[in-house]
Amino acid sequence: MAEETRLPPQVQQRLLRLQQLQQTLQDIVVRKQQLELELSEVEQALKELNALSDDAPVYKSVGALLVRADRSKLIEELNERKEILNMRVSVLGKQEERIRSQMKELQEKLQKELGTRT
Repeated sequence: MAEETRLPPQVQQRLLRLQQLQQTLQDIVVRKQQLELELSEVEQALKELNALSDDAPVYKSVGALLVRADRSKLIEELNERKEILNMRVSVLGKQEERIRSQMKELQEKLQKELGTRT
């Protein structure tokens, strides 16, 4: 009886690969969400800085300290950070699409293989 319910090694490998892809996808989605949150915070900070006058005092966080900073340099730093975050989110989005495509293909193969066994 146990022999009848045993899956062929190829099917077992595909199931294992599917689980690995699901874990990878979950990791990518979490990282992407974290970066999107950081990007949103950077955009909000830029909005606030742009609303200030040129001579308004601004501070940035350095560890546990707030240090006075030049507004234009902060805007430049935040714009650079925003560009980097946008690129990283884009790369993760492409990885997410690729993983989802691989998973779909693998699921279809597994359904075919398991469907022919019954």
